[in-house]
Amino acid sequence: MVVDKPTGPRSIALVGPYSSGKTTLLEAILHICGEIDRKGSVTAGTTVGDSAKEARDRQMSVEVNATHANYLGDQFTFLDCPGSIEFFQESENALRGVDAAVVVCEPDADRVLTLTPLLKSLQTRGIPTFLFVNKMDKAHGSVHDLFNSLQSVTERALVLRQVPIFKNNSISGYVDLASERAYVYKEGEASRIIDLPPEMAEEEGTSRFEMLERLADFDDHLMEELLEDIDPEKEEIYALLQNDLREGLVTPVFLGSAERDNGVRRLLKALRHEVPEAKAAASRAGFDAEGDEVTAEILKTYISPQAGKLSLARIWSGEVKDGDILDIGRIGGLLRLQGSKADKISECVAGDIVAFARLDEAQTGDILKRDETIRPERAALSPVYNFALIAEKREDDVKLSAALAKIIEEDPSLMSEHKQETQELILWGQGEIHLKVALDRLRNKYGLDVKARRPKVAYKEAIRKAATQHARYKKQSGGHGQFGDVQIEIKPLPRGAGFQFEEKIVGGSVPRQYIPAVEHGVKEYLMEGPLGFPVVDVSVTLFDGQFHSVDSSENSFRSAARIAMSEGMPKCEPVLLEPIYKVEISMPSEHTSKVNSIVSGRRGQILGFDARDGWGGWDVLVAMIPESEVHDLIVELRSVTLGVGTYRSEFDHLQELTGHNAEKVLQNRAE
Repeated sequence: MVVDKPTGPRSIALVGPYSSGKTTLLEAILHICGEIDRKGSVTAGTTVGDSAKEARDRQMSVEVNATHANYLGDQFTFLDCPGSIEFFQESENALRGVDAAVVVCEPDADRVLTLTPLLKSLQTRGIPTFLFVNKMDKAHGSVHDLFNSLQSVTERALVLRQVPIFKNNSISGYVDLASERAYVYKEGEASRIIDLPPEMAEEEGTSRFEMLERLADFDDHLMEELLEDIDPEKEEIYALLQNDLREGLVTPVFLGSAERDNGVRRLLKALRHEVPEAKAAASRAGFDAEGDEVTAEILKTYISPQAGKLSLARIWSGEVKDGDILDIGRIGGLLRLQGSKADKISECVAGDIVAFARLDEAQTGDILKRDETIRPERAALSPVYNFALIAEKREDDVKLSAALAKIIEEDPSLMSEHKQETQELILWGQGEIHLKVALDRLRNKYGLDVKARRPKVAYKEAIRKAATQHARYKKQSGGHGQFGDVQIEIKPLPRGAGFQFEEKIVGGSVPRQYIPAVEHGVKEYLMEGPLGFPVVDVSVTLFDGQFHSVDSSENSFRSAARIAMSEGMPKCEPVLLEPIYKVEISMPSEHTSKVNSIVSGRRGQILGFDARDGWGGWDVLVAMIPESEVHDLIVELRSVTLGVGTYRSEFDHLQELTGHNAEKVLQNRAE
């Protein structure tokens, strides 16, 4: 079996948990490829990636950073994706346009669980995946124990490609299991080939046979060779590694230290020889890479108040030139990004990732062609945390709405809404840090200082018993006076029935033209009942009244109705209602008992458990939880699940709230 070396431009996503060292790995790659003279530092804020102020201030990636590099004649685009789960949508968007992904992780068996959502996404998308175990210079414990832990969080077969060489209790090099060559690390330089240390012979032989056994699971010929004790040709092994990676059958595992450049060149060689050509990803995405028609997909939107909009696009087919006209508009510039810097180019071809300038109507996820624009429905991550926003200056309210629209265009996992029930502007996102980064962008990019607070809960109130009430509104101040007299019956309705108004006037005691005014007055009062909240599930019947032929008017009957309600409602035993949400929580099974305690501690009613479909070792818990207890649920949930637990929720019903909790709500309302 011989597989030709891939050619043409290819794109690689660098993904992995927060603090795994993706940005440091990118710096090492760019330095090795000669794109930068010296490596930058995350702590010093001098890296090519993470150039935004919000990223530098937190020393963490908060958006996708695109860079390009040439390694031994092969052109690559690297998309450095945020590691925090709160910015996972950025990774999800970027993965739509890559040929392969390098998952960067730390050599800590206790933290491999954090890889689960990412590895699941990569497998679902069928993206060829490499694992790079970073920071091996600081590793403790057995590599094989770590390997087994990693295998437990992915359904794809992991293939260990290297075993480390130890000297004086530290890693000094590695043995490549495919080539059976040993190398010694030289910090900042290429590794030097050495003779295989005698003490490594047995471990190398065992590890290599385990690698071949994994590959033999997908190839009968190799299985026959192993059964007959035939040592396969190296070309056959490399061909199988390349083919199985393309088919999504295996995930090769490499070891190294990005900070010291250890193992980075070996990783680059694997990318160069094994990452499929761009047409494979195009086919996976449903496009014909061989066609002449221009097809490009927007992976990320950047908006700068000074430079305008940049649309990071993967070219799936055809050739694009600066100034070309697409269905959505004229391309105002073609740029190849290197972090915050942009190099102008005149044209690009299928496989490239470039930025289109000033395509103002383009949105993340759009598929652009010369004669049409396709805007597929993309499933964004469900929001799990929110703030109520208030502009520091009232005159900035209009600017705030416009600026919010722009940062949401850059980050589709943000969502804003004006909540009518509480009259608040709500910003939704994936966590507290996510929303604070959004607030920083409002300030840094658009000069808007915005206060954020916990949103109000949309409490309601209802009544427990019926009452009748008579009320008269009479006023005389010269000329025509005002007179309205009503008798009403107020009754509770079943929960969820809403509001009903009836009239049973006999003999014209209240003229027909004034009855709508009575209903209007009743509704006005119900906006804030005796407890201070909107009233629901109530029926009001107008059954009698009086009028004056000269002094009666719509206003007088509306006022009489409000008086009747204000005097009658306190007699009906008003009760506070709180919103209850149906919440589905997903978490690893080993943390289910902790999550159960969290739900119980938040006055939740657990409805049941089930296994999460398609996720081995994960559970789904369904519960009813009060809205007031859902707000920061994600914070506690992530703290007990290594950051991977999540939930989705929807309003289910209103429920009576009594006792100390109700008194506390009413006290806060009064204050």
